[in-house]
Amino acid sequence: MAADATDHPLERMVFFSDAVFAIAITLLVIEIHVPDLTHQASDADHWEALAHLIPNFVGFLLSFAVVGLFWVGHHRAFALARRFDSRILRWNMMLLAAIAFMPFTTAYLSANINERVPSVVYSSTMLLAAALNLKVNWMATSAPMVDEAASLDAIRYVRRRGLGVLLGAATAVLTSLLIPQAGQVGLISIPLWQRVLARWLPARPPA
Repeated sequence: MAADATDHPLERMVFFSDAVFAIAITLLVIEIHVPDLTHQASDADHWEALAHLIPNFVGFLLSFAVVGLFWVGHHRAFALARRFDSRILRWNMMLLAAIAFMPFTTAYLSANINERVPSVVYSSTMLLAAALNLKVNWMATSAPMVDEAASLDAIRYVRRRGLGVLLGAATAVLTSLLIPQAGQVGLISIPLWQRVLARWLPARPPA
């Protein structure tokens, strides 16, 4: 393939993936239903109805950040890829399936806040997505897909961040099992894991 040629299968897969991420992140807000109030409802009634939706708003913001985090990792990995490898298709499709499932798990958790099963289902879905994301990113930054011009630092950075998300999601699953009320708090361990990994696997972010 010529140095300046466009790898159309790779380009199409990335465009399709971006579309799924965009749809999933949009569906998150659709799960927040407008309060059903009469025209005679008072201001207090409106504020009270909105207050009842606070778990939904929190779930939206949390999952928006989660899906966004996955998209950023996906984007960074494929920015280092140059050639298409058909073996990545099934792994990428499984990752997109997990991402597309996030609006449901978000709504389920928001409607049953502090319950063990919804918290575990949400965290487990994220753990699955994180594992698939790590696999996809690893393949995209390995031969034969990776661009020969990609720096080792950039490759290590992408892989390290994916591993940090995986460890953070695993922490959230364990927390959900032991303390359901604090299950999603485990997700804040992601940047902590990434800082720990940064000491073990130092690398500069890609340009």
